[in-house]
Amino acid sequence: MNQQTPDSRPDFSSSTRGLRHVFVNRLAVEASIGIHPHEREIKQTIWLTIDAGVLEDSATPEAIGDVVCYENMSKIAVAMASDGHIDLVETLAERIADRLMQDPRLIQIRVQIEKPQAIEQAASVGIAISRLRG
Repeated sequence: MNQQTPDSRPDFSSSTRGLRHVFVNRLAVEASIGIHPHEREIKQTIWLTIDAGVLEDSATPEAIGDVVCYENMSKIAVAMASDGHIDLVETLAERIADRLMQDPRLIQIRVQIEKPQAIEQAASVGIAISRLRG
């Protein structure tokens, strides 16, 4: 059941407000990830794609402090992917989403993790999760 009151929902009714998407596309990271024995022994390249939805306010941003920074999102994601072995890509995606959603400016996030070397016949395999504040 949706517990939001009308006042707590994002207000998209104003023509001066909208949703800005800050994204990082296929960030290549060397990570120890996977359930197979060979994945525990050797790091592999994974691709991280992050799309963060930020509710715009009426002012046009003029300084880096006024926006959600894709460089900071990238640094956080790389640090989390590089921090020890993780069995499941789902676990890593959830951790990244949870950490990035700590920024109150984000109202939604999508995290996609691809393993380009997992299945020889495929360009990549992986998962994507989406989270919405509220």
